[in-house]
Amino acid sequence: MYTCGMKTKKRKKTILIIVLSVIAALVVIDIIGANILINALLVPSFMKKLDDYERVTQQSLDEQVHTDDIMSNRELLAQEAKEFVETHEKYFLTATSTDGYELIAEEFLQDDDSHLYVLLIHGYMAKKEDMEVFAPAYYEKGYNILIPDLRCQGESDGDFIGMGYTDSKDCLLWLDEILTRDPDAEIAIHGQSMGAATTLQLSVKKELPENVFACVSDCSFISAKHMAAEKIWAWFHIPPHPLLETAELFLLLRGGYPLSDAAPLKYMPEAFLPTLFIHGTDDKFVSVDQGYSLYAASTAPDKELMIVEGAGHAQSLEKDPAAYFEKVFSYLDRHRTR
Repeated sequence: MYTCGMKTKKRKKTILIIVLSVIAALVVIDIIGANILINALLVPSFMKKLDDYERVTQQSLDEQVHTDDIMSNRELLAQEAKEFVETHEKYFLTATSTDGYELIAEEFLQDDDSHLYVLLIHGYMAKKEDMEVFAPAYYEKGYNILIPDLRCQGESDGDFIGMGYTDSKDCLLWLDEILTRDPDAEIAIHGQSMGAATTLQLSVKKELPENVFACVSDCSFISAKHMAAEKIWAWFHIPPHPLLETAELFLLLRGGYPLSDAAPLKYMPEAFLPTLFIHGTDDKFVSVDQGYSLYAASTAPDKELMIVEGAGHAQSLEKDPAAYFEKVFSYLDRHRTR
Protein backbone atom coordinates (compact mmCIF):
# COMPACT_ATOMS: atom_id res chain seq x y z
CA MET A 1 0.00 0.00 0.00
CA TYR A 2 2.81 2.40 0.91
CA THR A 3 4.67 1.69 -2.35
CA CYS A 4 1.46 2.16 -4.36
CA GLY A 5 0.78 5.48 -2.65
CA MET A 6 4.29 6.69 -3.38
CA LYS A 7 3.92 5.80 -7.05
CA THR A 8 0.60 7.66 -7.25
CA LYS A 9 2.12 10.79 -5.67
CA LYS A 10 5.09 10.58 -8.00
CA ARG A 11 2.81 10.20 -11.00
CA LYS A 12 0.73 13.25 -9.95
CA LYS A 13 3.88 15.27 -9.41
CA THR A 14 5.15 14.30 -12.86
CA ILE A 15 1.83 15.27 -14.45
CA LEU A 16 1.86 18.59 -12.57
CA ILE A 17 5.40 19.34 -13.77
CA ILE A 18 4.41 18.54 -17.35
CA VAL A 19 1.29 20.74 -17.16
CA LEU A 20 3.23 23.63 -15.64
CA SER A 21 5.97 23.24 -18.23
CA VAL A 22 3.42 23.35 -21.04
CA ILE A 23 1.77 26.42 -19.54
CA ALA A 24 5.16 28.11 -19.13
CA ALA A 25 6.07 27.27 -22.71
CA LEU A 26 2.75 28.66 -23.98
CA VAL A 27 3.28 31.85 -21.98
CA VAL A 28 6.76 32.28 -23.43
CA ILE A 29 5.47 31.61 -26.95
CA ASP A 30 2.64 34.10 -26.38
CA ILE A 31 5.05 36.78 -25.13
CA ILE A 32 7.48 36.26 -28.00
CA GLY A 33 4.65 36.07 -30.53
CA ALA A 34 3.00 39.21 -29.15
CA ASN A 35 6.22 41.21 -29.46
CA ILE A 36 6.79 39.97 -33.00
CA LEU A 37 3.18 40.79 -33.86
CA ILE A 38 3.41 44.37 -32.57
CA ASN A 39 6.60 44.92 -34.54
CA ALA A 40 5.09 43.33 -37.66
CA LEU A 41 2.06 45.64 -37.54
CA LEU A 42 3.50 48.89 -36.21
CA VAL A 43 7.22 49.14 -36.97
CA PRO A 44 7.85 49.80 -40.69
CA SER A 45 11.55 48.91 -40.58
CA PHE A 46 10.68 45.53 -39.04
CA MET A 47 7.80 44.88 -41.45
CA LYS A 48 9.98 45.35 -44.50
CA LYS A 49 12.37 42.65 -43.30
CA LEU A 50 9.64 40.02 -43.05
CA ASP A 51 9.45 37.30 -45.68
CA ASP A 52 5.71 38.00 -45.97
CA TYR A 53 6.11 41.75 -46.59
CA GLU A 54 6.01 41.61 -50.39
CA ARG A 55 3.17 39.08 -50.35
CA VAL A 56 1.06 41.21 -47.98
CA THR A 57 1.81 44.36 -49.98
CA GLN A 58 0.79 42.68 -53.21
CA GLN A 59 -2.33 41.26 -51.59
CA SER A 60 -3.36 44.75 -50.49
CA LEU A 61 -2.75 46.14 -53.99
CA ASP A 62 -4.75 43.31 -55.55
CA GLU A 63 -7.72 44.20 -53.34
CA GLN A 64 -7.87 47.70 -54.80
CA VAL A 65 -10.15 48.62 -57.71
CA HIS A 66 -8.33 48.75 -61.04
CA THR A 67 -10.92 50.16 -63.43
CA ASP A 68 -9.78 52.34 -66.35
CA ASP A 69 -11.22 55.54 -64.88
CA ILE A 70 -9.46 55.10 -61.54
CA MET A 71 -6.13 54.26 -63.15
CA SER A 72 -6.38 57.19 -65.56
CA ASN A 73 -7.35 59.65 -62.83
CA ARG A 74 -4.53 58.37 -60.61
CA GLU A 75 -1.98 59.18 -63.31
CA LEU A 76 -3.53 62.61 -63.90
CA LEU A 77 -3.57 63.48 -60.19
CA ALA A 78 0.03 62.31 -59.76
CA GLN A 79 1.15 64.43 -62.71
CA GLU A 80 -0.69 67.50 -61.39
CA ALA A 81 0.89 66.99 -57.96
CA LYS A 82 4.35 66.61 -59.50
CA GLU A 83 3.95 69.84 -61.48
CA PHE A 84 2.62 71.64 -58.42
CA VAL A 85 5.56 70.61 -56.24
CA GLU A 86 8.04 71.55 -58.97
CA THR A 87 6.56 75.05 -59.38
CA HIS A 88 5.84 75.97 -55.74
CA GLU A 89 8.31 76.50 -52.95
CA LYS A 90 8.23 73.81 -50.29
CA TYR A 91 9.13 74.66 -46.69
CA PHE A 92 10.07 72.11 -44.03
CA LEU A 93 9.05 72.31 -40.39
CA THR A 94 10.08 70.39 -37.29
CA ALA A 95 8.36 69.82 -33.97
CA THR A 96 9.09 67.69 -30.91
CA SER A 97 6.33 65.45 -29.58
CA THR A 98 5.48 65.41 -25.88
CA ASP A 99 7.36 62.10 -25.59
CA GLY A 100 10.47 63.38 -27.32
CA TYR A 101 10.25 62.38 -30.99
CA GLU A 102 11.30 64.75 -33.75
CA LEU A 103 8.47 65.19 -36.23
CA ILE A 104 8.77 66.57 -39.76
CA ALA A 105 6.23 68.36 -41.95
CA GLU A 106 6.20 70.16 -45.27
CA GLU A 107 4.32 73.32 -46.10
CA PHE A 108 3.15 75.24 -49.16
CA LEU A 109 2.24 78.88 -48.53
CA GLN A 110 0.08 81.24 -50.56
CA ASP A 111 1.75 84.26 -52.13
CA ASP A 112 -0.79 86.62 -50.55
CA ASP A 113 -1.94 86.99 -46.96
CA SER A 114 -4.47 84.16 -46.99
CA HIS A 115 -5.56 83.02 -43.53
CA LEU A 116 -6.96 79.73 -44.86
CA TYR A 117 -5.08 76.56 -43.94
CA VAL A 118 -5.55 72.84 -44.38
CA LEU A 119 -3.78 70.13 -42.40
CA LEU A 120 -3.51 67.07 -44.67
CA ILE A 121 -2.90 63.76 -42.85
CA HIS A 122 -1.65 60.60 -44.57
CA GLY A 123 -2.51 56.97 -43.91
CA TYR A 124 -0.91 53.78 -42.61
CA MET A 125 2.61 53.02 -43.93
CA ALA A 126 2.46 56.23 -46.00
CA LYS A 127 4.23 59.60 -45.92
CA LYS A 128 3.57 63.29 -46.44
CA GLU A 129 4.38 63.15 -50.15
CA ASP A 130 1.44 60.79 -50.68
CA MET A 131 -0.95 63.61 -49.72
CA GLU A 132 0.48 66.03 -52.28
CA VAL A 133 -2.23 64.89 -54.73
CA PHE A 134 -4.64 67.03 -52.67
CA ALA A 135 -2.39 70.09 -52.74
CA PRO A 136 -3.15 71.64 -56.18
CA ALA A 137 -6.91 71.80 -55.56
CA TYR A 138 -6.55 73.16 -52.02
CA TYR A 139 -3.96 75.71 -53.13
CA GLU A 140 -6.21 76.90 -55.97
CA LYS A 141 -8.96 77.48 -53.41
CA GLY A 142 -6.64 79.77 -51.43
CA TYR A 143 -5.49 77.36 -48.71
CA ASN A 144 -2.03 77.30 -47.21
CA ILE A 145 -1.09 73.62 -46.92
CA LEU A 146 0.69 71.78 -44.10
CA ILE A 147 1.40 68.05 -44.47
CA PRO A 148 3.13 66.17 -41.62
CA ASP A 149 4.88 62.83 -41.61
CA LEU A 150 3.15 60.94 -38.81
CA ARG A 151 5.43 59.38 -36.20
CA CYS A 152 7.49 56.37 -37.25
CA GLN A 153 6.71 57.08 -40.92
CA GLY A 154 8.37 59.18 -43.58
CA GLU A 155 11.03 61.39 -42.02
CA SER A 156 9.46 61.56 -38.56
CA ASP A 157 10.96 59.66 -35.63
CA GLY A 158 9.05 57.15 -33.56
CA ASP A 159 9.16 53.61 -32.23
CA PHE A 160 5.64 52.60 -33.28
CA ILE A 161 3.01 53.79 -35.73
CA GLY A 162 0.40 55.63 -33.68
CA MET A 163 -2.78 54.38 -35.46
CA GLY A 164 -4.29 57.83 -35.01
CA TYR A 165 -4.12 57.84 -31.21
CA THR A 166 -0.68 59.31 -30.58
CA ASP A 167 -0.88 61.01 -34.00
CA SER A 168 -3.90 63.06 -32.95
CA LYS A 169 -1.87 64.43 -30.04
CA ASP A 170 1.10 65.12 -32.32
CA CYS A 171 -1.09 67.02 -34.77
CA LEU A 172 -2.02 69.50 -32.06
CA LEU A 173 1.61 70.65 -32.37
CA TRP A 174 1.12 71.46 -36.06
CA LEU A 175 -2.07 73.39 -35.29
CA ASP A 176 -0.12 75.36 -32.66
CA GLU A 177 2.59 76.02 -35.26
CA ILE A 178 0.03 77.54 -37.62
CA LEU A 179 -1.56 79.69 -34.91
CA THR A 180 1.76 80.90 -33.57
CA ARG A 181 2.44 82.47 -36.94
CA ASP A 182 -1.14 83.39 -37.83
CA PRO A 183 -3.56 83.84 -34.89
CA ASP A 184 -6.32 84.64 -37.41
CA ALA A 185 -5.96 81.33 -39.25
CA GLU A 186 -9.03 79.39 -40.36
CA ILE A 187 -8.07 75.72 -40.41
CA ALA A 188 -9.61 72.63 -42.00
CA ILE A 189 -8.33 69.10 -41.36
CA HIS A 190 -8.44 66.43 -44.07
CA GLY A 191 -7.25 62.89 -43.41
CA GLN A 192 -7.20 59.71 -45.45
CA SER A 193 -7.40 56.14 -44.05
CA MET A 194 -5.36 56.11 -40.81
CA GLY A 195 -5.06 59.86 -41.37
CA ALA A 196 -8.85 59.99 -41.28
CA ALA A 197 -8.81 58.06 -37.99
CA THR A 198 -6.29 60.63 -36.76
CA THR A 199 -8.57 63.43 -37.94
CA LEU A 200 -11.59 62.05 -36.09
CA GLN A 201 -9.65 61.51 -32.85
CA LEU A 202 -8.13 64.98 -33.17
CA SER A 203 -11.50 66.59 -33.87
CA VAL A 204 -12.98 65.63 -30.48
CA LYS A 205 -10.10 66.91 -28.35
CA LYS A 206 -10.95 69.65 -25.88
CA GLU A 207 -7.60 71.28 -26.71
CA LEU A 208 -8.66 71.72 -30.35
CA PRO A 209 -8.31 75.42 -31.25
CA GLU A 210 -11.50 77.30 -32.14
CA ASN A 211 -9.78 78.25 -35.40
CA VAL A 212 -10.43 74.73 -36.73
CA PHE A 213 -13.79 75.02 -38.46
CA ALA A 214 -14.42 71.58 -40.06
CA CYS A 215 -12.81 68.27 -40.98
CA VAL A 216 -12.93 65.64 -43.71
CA SER A 217 -12.60 61.95 -42.82
CA ASP A 218 -11.87 59.86 -45.91
CA CYS A 219 -12.26 56.09 -45.23
CA SER A 220 -11.44 55.89 -41.52
CA PHE A 221 -11.56 52.60 -39.64
CA ILE A 222 -13.70 52.25 -36.52
CA SER A 223 -10.96 50.77 -34.31
CA ALA A 224 -7.29 49.88 -34.70
CA LYS A 225 -7.81 46.73 -32.64
CA HIS A 226 -10.66 45.67 -34.90
CA MET A 227 -8.44 46.30 -37.93
CA ALA A 228 -5.53 44.40 -36.39
CA ALA A 229 -7.71 41.36 -35.68
CA GLU A 230 -8.92 41.34 -39.29
CA LYS A 231 -5.45 41.72 -40.79
CA ILE A 232 -3.71 39.20 -38.51
CA TRP A 233 -6.01 36.54 -39.91
CA ALA A 234 -6.08 37.83 -43.51
CA TRP A 235 -2.33 38.42 -43.79
CA PHE A 236 -0.77 35.76 -41.57
CA HIS A 237 -3.61 33.22 -41.11
CA ILE A 238 -3.09 33.29 -37.34
CA PRO A 239 -6.05 33.35 -34.89
CA PRO A 240 -5.91 36.89 -33.47
CA HIS A 241 -7.07 36.03 -29.95
CA PRO A 242 -5.68 35.84 -27.28
CA LEU A 243 -2.41 36.84 -28.95
CA LEU A 244 -3.75 40.31 -29.75
CA GLU A 245 -4.61 40.98 -26.11
CA THR A 246 -1.06 40.18 -25.03
CA ALA A 247 0.28 42.30 -27.88
CA GLU A 248 -1.90 45.19 -26.75
CA LEU A 249 -0.39 44.98 -23.26
CA PHE A 250 3.13 45.10 -24.69
CA LEU A 251 2.22 48.03 -26.93
CA LEU A 252 0.99 49.89 -23.86
CA LEU A 253 4.27 49.16 -22.06
CA ARG A 254 6.56 49.83 -25.02
CA GLY A 255 4.59 52.33 -27.11
CA GLY A 256 2.51 54.17 -24.55
CA TYR A 257 -0.98 53.37 -25.83
CA PRO A 258 -3.39 50.44 -26.16
CA LEU A 259 -4.89 49.64 -29.57
CA SER A 260 -8.35 49.70 -28.01
CA ASP A 261 -7.94 53.45 -27.41
CA ALA A 262 -7.11 54.07 -31.08
CA ALA A 263 -10.80 53.83 -31.87
CA PRO A 264 -12.58 56.69 -33.66
CA LEU A 265 -15.96 55.03 -33.16
CA LYS A 266 -15.43 55.19 -29.39
CA TYR A 267 -15.15 58.97 -29.53
CA MET A 268 -17.87 59.83 -32.05
CA PRO A 269 -20.52 60.45 -29.34
CA GLU A 270 -18.22 63.31 -28.23
CA ALA A 271 -17.92 64.87 -31.71
CA PHE A 272 -18.51 68.63 -31.89
CA LEU A 273 -16.71 69.65 -35.10
CA PRO A 274 -18.58 69.67 -38.45
CA THR A 275 -17.44 66.51 -40.25
CA LEU A 276 -17.68 65.23 -43.80
CA PHE A 277 -17.34 61.43 -43.94
CA ILE A 278 -16.24 59.84 -47.23
CA HIS A 279 -16.09 56.13 -48.08
CA GLY A 280 -15.97 53.91 -51.17
CA THR A 281 -18.46 51.10 -51.68
CA ASP A 282 -15.75 48.66 -52.85
CA ASP A 283 -13.31 49.25 -50.00
CA LYS A 284 -11.93 45.83 -49.04
CA PHE A 285 -9.38 47.15 -46.55
CA VAL A 286 -11.80 49.19 -44.41
CA SER A 287 -15.34 48.11 -45.23
CA VAL A 288 -17.90 50.75 -46.13
CA ASP A 289 -19.96 49.51 -43.17
CA GLN A 290 -17.35 51.15 -40.92
CA GLY A 291 -17.97 54.47 -42.65
CA TYR A 292 -21.70 54.13 -42.03
CA SER A 293 -21.06 53.24 -38.37
CA LEU A 294 -18.85 56.29 -37.79
CA TYR A 295 -21.37 58.60 -39.43
CA ALA A 296 -24.27 57.17 -37.43
CA ALA A 297 -22.41 57.44 -34.11
CA SER A 298 -21.09 60.96 -34.68
CA THR A 299 -22.72 63.87 -32.85
CA ALA A 300 -20.96 66.36 -35.13
CA PRO A 301 -23.14 69.30 -36.14
CA ASP A 302 -24.19 69.33 -39.80
CA LYS A 303 -22.38 66.06 -40.51
CA GLU A 304 -22.52 64.62 -44.03
CA LEU A 305 -21.72 61.27 -45.61
CA MET A 306 -20.42 60.89 -49.17
CA ILE A 307 -20.50 57.31 -50.47
CA VAL A 308 -18.57 56.85 -53.71
CA GLU A 309 -19.78 53.99 -55.87
CA GLY A 310 -17.05 51.74 -57.24
CA ALA A 311 -14.19 53.19 -55.17
CA GLY A 312 -11.79 50.99 -53.23
CA HIS A 313 -9.76 51.97 -50.19
CA ALA A 314 -8.61 55.60 -50.39
CA GLN A 315 -9.77 55.69 -54.03
CA SER A 316 -12.75 58.03 -53.74
CA LEU A 317 -10.66 60.92 -55.06
CA GLU A 318 -9.36 58.80 -57.95
CA LYS A 319 -12.85 57.60 -58.88
CA ASP A 320 -14.13 61.10 -59.62
CA PRO A 321 -11.80 63.99 -58.69
CA ALA A 322 -14.23 66.70 -59.81
CA ALA A 323 -17.14 65.36 -57.75
CA TYR A 324 -14.83 64.70 -54.80
CA PHE A 325 -13.47 68.23 -54.58
CA GLU A 326 -16.83 69.80 -55.38
CA LYS A 327 -18.28 68.05 -52.35
CA VAL A 328 -15.29 68.79 -50.09
CA PHE A 329 -15.10 72.49 -50.90
CA SER A 330 -18.84 73.12 -50.83
CA TYR A 331 -18.89 71.53 -47.38
CA LEU A 332 -15.86 73.43 -46.08
CA ASP A 333 -17.05 76.74 -47.57
CA ARG A 334 -20.32 76.38 -45.69
CA HIS A 335 -18.51 76.12 -42.36
CA ARG A 336 -15.88 78.79 -42.72
CA THR A 337 -16.15 81.37 -39.98
CA ARG A 338 -15.16 84.31 -42.20
